[in-house]
Amino acid sequence: MIIQPIRCAIFRPLQSLEAYVVRSVPKLHDGDILVVTSKIVALSEGRVMENGRGRKTRLIKQESQKAFKTRWCYLTLKNGHWCPNAGIDESNADGKLILWPRDSYQSASTLRKILMRKFKIRKLGVLITDSRTFPLRAGVTGVALGYAGFEGLRDYRGKPDIFKRALKMTQTNVADALASAAVLLMGEGNEQMPLALIREALIKFTEKNNPV
Repeated sequence: MIIQPIRCAIFRPLQSLEAYVVRSVPKLHDGDILVVTSKIVALSEGRVMENGRGRKTRLIKQESQKAFKTRWCYLTLKNGHWCPNAGIDESNADGKLILWPRDSYQSASTLRKILMRKFKIRKLGVLITDSRTFPLRAGVTGVALGYAGFEGLRDYRGKPDIFKRALKMTQTNVADALASAAVLLMGEGNEQMPLALIREALIKFTEKNNPV
C-alpha cells in the first residue's frame, strides 16, 4: 500500500471543496482512495463559528447526542462516535471553532461522484478523516468519519482460522485502519497536508457503503 500526503494551500471558509481537490490533485486513477480531512469539508460547508465566552460549551451540548463533563473536556456521543467536545476543534482554526461536517458519508459520496466524472474513472474511494483519542492511551490516531466507494468492513465471521475453528466475531475495520495510516503521514500540526492518496490498498470497491 502506498500513501502519498499532499501539501496544499490553506483552505478558507466556504471555499469550493471540489475545485480545491481538483487543483491540488493533478490526477486520479482507477483504484485510488482520496483521503480528505474533515476540517476542510466542514469549512466548505461553513461549519465554523466565532469563539467567544461560553460559546464552545454551548456548541458542544448543541452538537452532541450525549455530553458528560470530565476533568479535561466533555466526553460526547456524536454521529456514532465517542469523542471529546463533539469533535469541535480549535487547532488550525485561526482563532475560530470548527465543527464536524453535517454528514460525512453524504459529503464523501457527493465528492466521489464529481471526481469520477471529472477524471473519467470507475473505481474511486473517498475517505473523510479526523483524529481521535483512546481511554488510557496517549496521543491521537486517525478515524473515519465517513467514506464512499469501498467496503469499510472486512467480515471474517463464519470463516475458519488457521486451526479450522470458525470465527464468530471478527471483523476488520478497514475504513478506520486506512484513516489511521493516512493521518499519521498527513500530520496534526502545521504540515498543511489536508489531502492524501492511497494506492494499492487491499480493499473491495463497491457502490454501497456499510457505515462503521
